[in-house]
Amino acid sequence: MIYTFDSLNITDDTREAQEGVALLRCEQNAAYIQNSDFMTVAQLIERYDLDSVKIIGVTGTNGKTTTAAAIYSILNDLGYKAALQGTRGFFVADEFVAPKTHTTPPILQTLYHLFLAKKMGAEFFVMEVSSHAIDQNRIEGLEFALKVLTNISQDHLDYHKSMERYIATKSRFFADESLKLINKEETKIEYNLKNARTYAIEEMATYKIAAYSLEEGISAILQHGAQMVDFHSPLLGLFNLYNITAAIAAAHLVTNEPLERICEAVENFAGVRGRMEIVSYDPLIVVDFAHTPDGMQKVLESFPGKKIAVVFGAGGDRDREKRAKMGAVAARFATKVYLTSDNPRSEDPEAIISDIKQGVGEDVYCQTIIDRKAAIKQAIEELEKDEILLVLGKGDEEYMEIDDQKVPFNDVTVIEEILNSKISSGS
Repeated sequence: MIYTFDSLNITDDTREAQEGVALLRCEQNAAYIQNSDFMTVAQLIERYDLDSVKIIGVTGTNGKTTTAAAIYSILNDLGYKAALQGTRGFFVADEFVAPKTHTTPPILQTLYHLFLAKKMGAEFFVMEVSSHAIDQNRIEGLEFALKVLTNISQDHLDYHKSMERYIATKSRFFADESLKLINKEETKIEYNLKNARTYAIEEMATYKIAAYSLEEGISAILQHGAQMVDFHSPLLGLFNLYNITAAIAAAHLVTNEPLERICEAVENFAGVRGRMEIVSYDPLIVVDFAHTPDGMQKVLESFPGKKIAVVFGAGGDRDREKRAKMGAVAARFATKVYLTSDNPRSEDPEAIISDIKQGVGEDVYCQTIIDRKAAIKQAIEELEKDEILLVLGKGDEEYMEIDDQKVPFNDVTVIEEILNSKISSGS
């Protein structure tokens, strides 16, 4: 793709380089460039003064999207103009600028988004940083004002091949001397202690939760040195307390605004579509993107003492090792389990579900329904008044990946259609 930086047309695709279109040399295309007629990442950054925008990078297995969006929301509420790049797309202040592509796109696209953010007056650029992007150096040349770690649990082993390599990739992001904000309770990460700050709920940390309640949202008291500041959030779940704590700490580190003012802005952040999104209150139906054993457990643990029905599957052509573990987590917390399709890609959905079912066991009510809409419909029809329905795995995704096709499908839309149909039929 060709990007236009004012008078400069530039591409990272060697096939598109021609008269009037410059070629950017980067990690991904270096092997294909046969001559010296190119521009480097450093030259492009310097030419447009892109490092004048403060970049905040958020990485971790779970919580990247919510934490990044919360930081972005708080910064804008504080009066700073901030941009956000990630799985939800690209935004500057309250304006949607471009749709989502990758969690972390190729470096030229990120630089173009930085260029647009700067032109629109943004002081901060908050971005999600995936393990793939770290491994492939899709963040080359970027200077981060702050790097944030949410957590590490099993995911993407189809790519990284082992947890050790996955952890090493994440750790590489925190090996330099830049300012870092680390989840103190994530013991698997290795990081450079220089310029490192921490946050935690249970452990002593730079930013420590002294007390909290998870009834009807989140209420908590944050301790930072001798300061004690309270905050409130409409979000649900202990894992969102971690996300919000990270966001508060990040905003404090990059702005040095009073913690009281930052905490006041928390209440305005209502969350991210498809992340613990309440689709219906009666019955209570929640959609979340959780697609790992740890992610599922964090969501399911958010409703202690409640009866839970859960609909989920697992992605095809991805880490098979996590499937039975996801099944075991569902069986441990839910009273009803509905196994279904979730982006089967080139794999047989029945085979994927069979892998998951190995972890479910025989002691929990479990239905196998390959058609995801049918699975959600049956789960709603069988939902008792005292039960909560969780639909997990796809979040705000707008399609189902089947073979080589992207078939339109959105969990929230499907749930709303089923509920409206029930109302109109009087059932």
